[in-house]
Amino acid sequence: MENLPFQEMIVKGLDDLQSSARPTIPALLVSIGAPKLRSLGFRPARVIADPEMKLYELLSREHPGESVHSFYNSLIRRLVSFERAASCGKPQT
Repeated sequence: MENLPFQEMIVKGLDDLQSSARPTIPALLVSIGAPKLRSLGFRPARVIADPEMKLYELLSREHPGESVHSFYNSLIRRLVSFERAASCGKPQT
């Protein structure tokens, strides 16, 4: 895979879904993006149910008193950026 924006986070999320029962920020992002990521050839071992809500709750715990909404939106924008960049390099079928 070529070097894409946010690639490290996606790879970490795929690894976390394979090896950890604990929801992590990367695993939740991959779960959110799973339908698109699958269409791009990525194969998450599993997905976490209700990942959007769980991501927001996890960010709230990790960043109390901060603008969680901004963190959440930033992560989603980066996920979408990765998906778009990955789709540019994918052959059309």
